[in-house]
Amino acid sequence: MECNIEANRASCPCTYPCSTKGKCCECVAYHRERRELPGCYFTKEAEATWDRSIENYMRTSR
Repeated sequence: MECNIEANRASCPCTYPCSTKGKCCECVAYHRERRELPGCYFTKEAEATWDRSIENYMRTSR
């Protein structure tokens, strides 16, 4: 399957400047290695904290 990086970038809500923006597979793998979730899993307010921890996700997604 081809990855449409430009389309992914256009809809990516993450505000952290990184080299994986739009490369969803790489982004997920990066955060998975660190036991985190990508910014697109979080609410806009929680994403803005740049705290990608699973604990923060559980706390803010209810």
